[in-house]
Amino acid sequence: MNVSLWGTKKGMTQFSTDEGKYIPVTVILITPNIIVQVKVEKNNDSAVAIVQSAFKECKIKNLSKSQLGHLKKSNISPHKCLKETRIKAKGEQAIQEVTSKFPIGSPLDVSLFKKKDKVKVVAISKGKGFAGVIKRHGFALQNMSHGGGPVHRSMGSSAGGRGTRQKVPKGKKMPGRMGGQRVTVRNLEIVEILPLENTKNQIILVKGAVPGNKGGLVNLCKSI
Repeated sequence: MNVSLWGTKKGMTQFSTDEGKYIPVTVILITPNIIVQVKVEKNNDSAVAIVQSAFKECKIKNLSKSQLGHLKKSNISPHKCLKETRIKAKGEQAIQEVTSKFPIGSPLDVSLFKKKDKVKVVAISKGKGFAGVIKRHGFALQNMSHGGGPVHRSMGSSAGGRGTRQKVPKGKKMPGRMGGQRVTVRNLEIVEILPLENTKNQIILVKGAVPGNKGGLVNLCKSI
């Protein structure tokens, strides 16, 4: 049963190992993910259990009436973020196991993971605005001499070649918006799990880089 956990990216630092080496790590803050709802979608023999969890506590004024009403049904205090995890299950017994394992109101925390686990991380990458083909796709610069003119960073011809019927072919690499997309990074190793004093929050140190800005939402689940 591969359940995911939501957290917040706090930045990067380095972690010293027992051998005296320094490893670059990303710091992810995990606040308790409280289960709000469990739904089941059946499809012939198989089914998908959708586990909805809430995290990031907030004030009542920061939520709409519909959001407050949804949380109130499960007797859960106001939380800013609601996210879903889809778990595949086969047979009635497997579905019942999922629903019984995740009762409404129970928290999900870092006990789902342990040190040296391999995890899959999903986040929204940094938005970099409108970018040209050199930055966006790695195109080469045009000649800087011999009459290159003021077009050194332009993409050059985009159509008119043989077999194109004088049209721009679909999928042509062109300037456009860069970043701000859902990115998945697999097989990152958990270096350390640290509790924060006097709180229920905990910190996961993941080896390497994780997509997104500081303060961005990060989804963690075990790599299959």
